[in-house]
Amino acid sequence: MRAVDTWTVVSGGRFCDLSGPCEHEDLLDGVIFGAKYLGSTQLVSERNPPPSTRMAQAQEAVDRVKAPDGETQPMTEVDLFISTKRVKVLMADSQEAMMDHALQTISYIADIGSVLVIMARRRLTRRPTPEAQGRRLYKMICHVFHSEDAQLIAQAIGQAFTVAYSQFLRESGIDPSQVGTQQSPGAAGPGHLHNGDLDHFSNSDNCREVVLEKRKGEGLGVALVESGWGSLLPTAVIASLLLGGPAERSGALSIGDRLTAINGTSLVGLPLATVQAAVREVKSQMLVTLSIVHCPPVTTAIIRRPHAREQLGFCVEDGIICSLLRGGIAERGGVRVGHRIIEINGHSVVATPHARVIELLTEAHPEVHIKTMPAATYRLLTGQEQPVYL
Repeated sequence: MRAVDTWTVVSGGRFCDLSGPCEHEDLLDGVIFGAKYLGSTQLVSERNPPPSTRMAQAQEAVDRVKAPDGETQPMTEVDLFISTKRVKVLMADSQEAMMDHALQTISYIADIGSVLVIMARRRLTRRPTPEAQGRRLYKMICHVFHSEDAQLIAQAIGQAFTVAYSQFLRESGIDPSQVGTQQSPGAAGPGHLHNGDLDHFSNSDNCREVVLEKRKGEGLGVALVESGWGSLLPTAVIASLLLGGPAERSGALSIGDRLTAINGTSLVGLPLATVQAAVREVKSQMLVTLSIVHCPPVTTAIIRRPHAREQLGFCVEDGIICSLLRGGIAERGGVRVGHRIIEINGHSVVATPHARVIELLTEAHPEVHIKTMPAATYRLLTGQEQPVYL
């Protein structure tokens, strides 16, 4: 079985570049592969289970859908439409859409010989069971296909993700080749990149422009902090909103949102002081347009660590990440300098002694799930510091 986790696309032990079976321009418009649709089934799953669990789920979907040996397998001729925005299943004759999924909802693709499994997630709306309390569960819609091009189709969907992300970086003024997503030579599969930022930045619904109406001479009413070294999108983060200020009145901004541009001028990669100065400069204007990426205030890093003896590649002081090994498994997992650790593998460490935090990090494997937020945001939210609104 070959598989592609769409947020951890791995090829030859490295994070995939934009190479693949399709031309980049074609993926922007959409490409079509022929296949035979065998059927669909549903599974309940956590959002980011280990790759071994995903592979088992894909195999379970095949076992459910495929007819037993000796019985006729129902098949429907279809076209699979793949682009940087959507994956569609079209009737081959009428081109009528049977299924239509936004690209960012595709969680996993597996090719098992000539069988292809595409798994799309949907958030469960029913009340969770007692044993599921505290975990976010998703309904996984598993579509099963037969195609001699199963491997190419899986690669094309993975390539669509990388092209979409690269396009987003360019639109944000970032050279994709300068983003630290490459693994060190010889890195094994368990060390591949998982970064919560990818989920948000690759989702076009999270990228928006907000027009703030305000009085002349009035500030925007936002407090800004740095996103932290190691962020895929280095820019300012909204850490607090002034009650009754233009930003809060708009109802369109939240704590955790990334500010990428102001009145069309990119702020990506600029020092915090420069961004703050740019915000002050629009104080005389009555209409200000902000380009933002909506993100939650708490981000999750997932570090793949097969052995407890393997170094995590970052240092912690008083719960704050103070240094990070460039290209290490922590950076690939989404850990950022200047962030306050909130939780480790489900254990809150907000009021935990330093020695216990180190113990939890040292013992954790094969995966370390770390929830963090910018330390400056944490201090503002807990009242340790007072916000300076711009």
